[in-house]
Amino acid sequence: MRRNFLATVAAAAVATALGLTPAHASEPVPIKALSRQPALQSITMSPDGEHLVGLIRSPNNKKETALAVWDTDDLKAGPTVVTPSGDHMKFIGAYALKADKIFAVARQEWTGQLSGCGEGKLVGATRTFITKAYLTGLKQKNFHLAFASDRHQTGISDATRTCMKIGGSAGLVSMLPQSPTDVIIERTSGLTLGASYYRYNLKTGATELLFKGDPRTAPVLFDPHTGKLLVRMRIKPISGDYIKEFLFRNPKTGKFEVEDALSSKMSNRYAVDVVGVDDATGKYYVLTNQFSDKIQARVYDPVTNKYDPEPLLANPDYSIAGLVFGKQPVNFNKIVGFVIGGPHRETVYIAPKLKAIQQSLKHAFPGQQIDIAEYTNHFGKVLFTTSNASTPPAYHLLLNGKQVVNIGSKRPWIDKDSVAHKERWITYTARDGMKIHAILDLPVGWEKSDGPGPAIVLPHGGPWARDFMAWDRSGWVPMLVSRGYAVLRPEYRGSAGLGRKLWLAGDAQWGLKMSNDLDDGAKWLVAQGIADKDKIAIFGYSYGGFAAVAADVRSPSPYQCAIAGAPVADLGRLGTTWSTNRMQRIVQGKTVKGMDPMQNINKAHLPIMLFAGDRDVRVPHKIHAEAFYNAVKDIVPAQFHVIPDMPHSMPWYPRQKNKTDHLILNFLAQHCGLATPDNPA
Repeated sequence: MRRNFLATVAAAAVATALGLTPAHASEPVPIKALSRQPALQSITMSPDGEHLVGLIRSPNNKKETALAVWDTDDLKAGPTVVTPSGDHMKFIGAYALKADKIFAVARQEWTGQLSGCGEGKLVGATRTFITKAYLTGLKQKNFHLAFASDRHQTGISDATRTCMKIGGSAGLVSMLPQSPTDVIIERTSGLTLGASYYRYNLKTGATELLFKGDPRTAPVLFDPHTGKLLVRMRIKPISGDYIKEFLFRNPKTGKFEVEDALSSKMSNRYAVDVVGVDDATGKYYVLTNQFSDKIQARVYDPVTNKYDPEPLLANPDYSIAGLVFGKQPVNFNKIVGFVIGGPHRETVYIAPKLKAIQQSLKHAFPGQQIDIAEYTNHFGKVLFTTSNASTPPAYHLLLNGKQVVNIGSKRPWIDKDSVAHKERWITYTARDGMKIHAILDLPVGWEKSDGPGPAIVLPHGGPWARDFMAWDRSGWVPMLVSRGYAVLRPEYRGSAGLGRKLWLAGDAQWGLKMSNDLDDGAKWLVAQGIADKDKIAIFGYSYGGFAAVAADVRSPSPYQCAIAGAPVADLGRLGTTWSTNRMQRIVQGKTVKGMDPMQNINKAHLPIMLFAGDRDVRVPHKIHAEAFYNAVKDIVPAQFHVIPDMPHSMPWYPRQKNKTDHLILNFLAQHCGLATPDNPA
């Protein structure tokens, strides 16, 4: 049963008037606790185990980040070197390399013409972000653009130079663990969108070209020992379609040969990912759904041009989402585990030592998901994280298999009792018989005997994506459940990672069967006695925002209101503005069809609140959120809010997260009739 709840007479009167009763004792998690800069993030360990690298809250300005280095032999001393973000470039990621180097990712605002390149160029966007990668040493004395090209740039136009600045990037592809100094990197051109791949010496900066790609060709697998390209992919146009071909290097001739068994039309959307090679046999490990609805791990022989008869790994209910290969001399290039894409993204270790470590950590941290991030050669130091739906991720270091040193939590200030709730993986049947999985988060302290209350249907973005049971990085789930709302996150048709049948079933069903799945989830909540049928809202971001906008013009509706963050609202405009990748526009663009909300404005019937960032170049607000608001504001109660300097994807500035969370809660309580004792009107 629920815990005792001490409420004021006024709060009790509000609850009685709304037909609700309090569900929990703890104070709801403050918005500030979810919006402030994490205390720790992006923590990694150097391959030799001597240092940790990551981001902390800046000592100069707690709203900003700082790049930090720790000595793993003296973690109690705290970071030994700290570099705060600059006035313009803000650190958003970090990675510990070998050769005493650090790979840091930073981002800054950009206002100006996009010079015909970059996301947003097709709609004339002028407010966006530039993301750059930097290399520095452990002492962080000098920062240089990571893997920058020394190509002579005289004689090029200002527009071209601007385009290279905005769209060009560099990234790490492989650590090449057996080399003390070399890594594999990529450089992407802002002009051609093609990438070139190099073997790069971290000490000298010397490069060796491994592969020069373009928008239709890309490397798939490099030899983990030598860095030589083993598998590449190319896309060839055919009548009304494209063929995605896989080419394997013939070890005798050195030439690349097409493997027909792996190649297929892109419209078929078979998943084929060559993830590794067996040193003993020369056979390749492939993740594919060519043989079943769910992705299996298969072994492919390029000599016979055939897969082995039986899968290496398969699960009848969920896809094999990855293979884990050893990176240290003790287990290099051996399969040490695999990842199941079930309710949790769970790594299952099969190597005895790692399996034993994982089991001992599960015993030490009951109820927590254990993720082993890195380890030294003989497992003397193991970096791992713990988390669950009610507990933000925390970093730890296991020393010699015996001592656990707690490095820290991302959000140590969150009161665990305020967000402690039950999270379940459930399945319901859609109106046409299709089985839909969903994640159900119940209000803190709620029991069946408490009766139905307010609920939020929260569809994920993408839509080619999915949710996992875990701490919600956006913070929306803990914010809502701590205030008495149940939250349902349906894995509606069109979601990726839960089977090809479900994925393909979303084609051309935007606002149609995809939305039916969400409505049927709301009805399931009512049938289960969880939600009051008169107290359900739909809230989503990006594609989830489209679902909320679509709900506004769909009838009959199970919702009392809709909240749409960075929503797509105009399907006609989306097809030409949503991606700079031509292949993606052609392949995925063909699936973006259905009910267009902008063509159904006269059917609007729900109160709606829309918000979007003015630096969102993926779903520009003037085309979508603002245009829809202007069309319906005289038909239904409507709000539209522009969030200054907010991009489409996280990370957001704390002030942006704080602003949007307040908007969401205020609208639910004041305009939706979904007030609760912990979120009163």
